Amino acid sequence: MPDTAAPTLLWFRRDLRLHDNPALTAAAARGGPVIAMFILDDADAGDRRPGGASRWWLHHSLARLGETLARIGTRLVLRRGRAEYVLSRLVEETGAAAVCWNRRYEPWATARDGRIKDGLRKRGLEVQSFNASLLYEPWEVTSKQGTPLKVFSPFWRAVQAKGDPADPLPVPTRLPAPDTAPDSDSLDDWALLPTAPDWAGGLRETWTPGEAGALARLDRFLDEAVGGYKAKRDIPGTAATSALSPHLHFGEISPRFIWHAARAASEARSNEPMDRGTASFLSEICWREFSHNLLFHNPDLPELSLRRAFEDFPWREDIEGLRAWQRGLTGYPIVDAGMRELWQTGWMHNRVRMIAASFLIKDLLVHWRHGAAWFWDTLVDADLASNSASWQWVAGCGADAAPYFRIFNPVLQGEKFDGDATYVRRWVPEIAALPDSVIHKPWMAKPLALAEAGIALGRTYPYPIVDHATARNRALEALKSIKKG
Repeated sequence: MPDTAAPTLLWFRRDLRLHDNPALTAAAARGGPVIAMFILDDADAGDRRPGGASRWWLHHSLARLGETLARIGTRLVLRRGRAEYVLSRLVEETGAAAVCWNRRYEPWATARDGRIKDGLRKRGLEVQSFNASLLYEPWEVTSKQGTPLKVFSPFWRAVQAKGDPADPLPVPTRLPAPDTAPDSDSLDDWALLPTAPDWAGGLRETWTPGEAGALARLDRFLDEAVGGYKAKRDIPGTAATSALSPHLHFGEISPRFIWHAARAASEARSNEPMDRGTASFLSEICWREFSHNLLFHNPDLPELSLRRAFEDFPWREDIEGLRAWQRGLTGYPIVDAGMRELWQTGWMHNRVRMIAASFLIKDLLVHWRHGAAWFWDTLVDADLASNSASWQWVAGCGADAAPYFRIFNPVLQGEKFDGDATYVRRWVPEIAALPDSVIHKPWMAKPLALAEAGIALGRTYPYPIVDHATARNRALEALKSIKKG
């Protein structure tokens, strides 16, 4: 029988919410006091520590979690250090009899969690872990032969064949706190926020981290945009996507909750449990799921190309080109708009992510890992699985990847998906006065049009740092070198 008088440690990780939180539900069900805690463990993460934008988000998400926990009767204890040591000390301080947490799937996290679980059980503690961040565990969606799926379409069909995931869990009305709570660090002392300089103004204007912000964003999307999602999701100048990715990454909302809410909204709107917009949206939720499956079964995904031949690809060390790309000064407006949106808001529209990634990898021949590293530091939704899998997809070296010879033309992509230049004019205002016919290729504008728009190419806006046609041919020649190997 469990010792219901002894406290339970509830270890929050990437599950910074109260709704549909299996570890929270299990801890409350034990009947005794619950000590809610979060451990900032930079050591075990190694060079995968959260980037600047992620740390900004984490600060605000933890602050909101502390507020919501207080409303149901307990506080959030913050500790910093190696999770193994911090948990061991907390067990000694509190006399805890059990520890509950929700699983993470990064390679370093699964290895660490296994050590922690073994160590705590040897000391006689009850340890429970749960799936809170995926629709299904990575080992539950497989081929008919029981092997991991490496192509998205059969993965999506396999998820649909499993039927709806379990219903989301309710929020406990009360979480009993111990008579004496352990000491806690101050969130401000963790210095997660930028100070000198404070570059987070655009993030503050754009986002509302926390569970309430996640639920509100989902409600707006289901009310206003999901019906047209399939038709408009590739248009960056419209608010047609959910922008839930950072909320999902930090676990402020669960994919199971999204799944059921989206299907209910579809039923109410069209009498269909999954209309076209909803099906398209939920398939994108499953791309995230697919990426986590890839990382779980291929733990070297962030470092090595799944198609190992690409490890011999003749990448270039183009420091100036990489810097121009990072700063949004490539001379290709759709690329520059995306990189500036990223820097200011910590996010980039998915279609533009593909265009910007293709430009770095194929026009500049810069290794995909450099792009992944920049996104890791600047994205508020920097997720190891999605980031690694997506960069490999664009590079043509990953699972179900676009072939390398599929090289996006940044001019044509801009004209196709931002035909009225709403997106480019917002993020590249120095060329906003150009007509639609040339705004995606300002170097083709006539001198009079440039003068009337107040543009001096090379001074107020750069010439293209590379000729796309020439770069495309160079990339295809580079591809031949590994095909011969």
